[in-house]
Amino acid sequence: MASIIPFIPRGVFDESATRAMGEAFDAACAALQDGNLSELVREIIAERIIEAARHGERDPKRLCSIAIAAISGDRKIE
Repeated sequence: MASIIPFIPRGVFDESATRAMGEAFDAACAALQDGNLSELVREIIAERIIEAARHGERDPKRLCSIAIAAISGDRKIE
C-alpha cells in the first residue's frame, strides 16, 4: 500500500479510503507487470485511482479495474 502514498494529497482521504486505494494500486501494478512499469505509468495508475476515489469509489477491485482500463485505453468499466 505504501507505494501509492506519495501520490495521495495530504488530508484528503481517510484511512479506509487510503487502504482501498493502496490495494487497488498494488493490484493494478501487479496485473501490469510491476517490474516493467515506468514511473510515468505508475503515476497515471495512481492518478486514475485517486480521481475515482474522489468521486466516491471505495471498492479496491473497481479502483483497480479503472486504473487498468486507463492504461489499456479501454474506457469500459465492468
